[in-house]
Amino acid sequence: MPLYKGAFPYQQDILALPVADLDVASQWYSTAFGLVEVERRIEPHPAVILERDGVRIGFAITGGDASQDGAAILVSDIQRAREELEARGIQISNWRVDQRGTQRLQVFFVVAPDGLCFNFHQPIP
Repeated sequence: MPLYKGAFPYQQDILALPVADLDVASQWYSTAFGLVEVERRIEPHPAVILERDGVRIGFAITGGDASQDGAAILVSDIQRAREELEARGIQISNWRVDQRGTQRLQVFFVVAPDGLCFNFHQPIP
């Protein structure tokens, strides 16, 4: 079953999360998140697009502050997502339940070496 169901940027563009080095970003996110590089772009910014389970996340040289950006990643199995990341040596934090309106979500966070923050989440039935 696909693990990734969607990705939603904190700022503006899920295909242009700010990083300093495209090759470093591509390598780290491929290893850490199991993403696969599918495209490189030059315009409007140099960017690399990675994908998993049909969900695309892009990293770009925009000059933006990575510590103020990132994405929420909707997953089908939050426990599997956590186990995969931890098996790859990735530190997760804030394993908790959040309330958004009437919806309860199991969540955790990963802060990547580039400063981007990712909120992995799954609705609780």
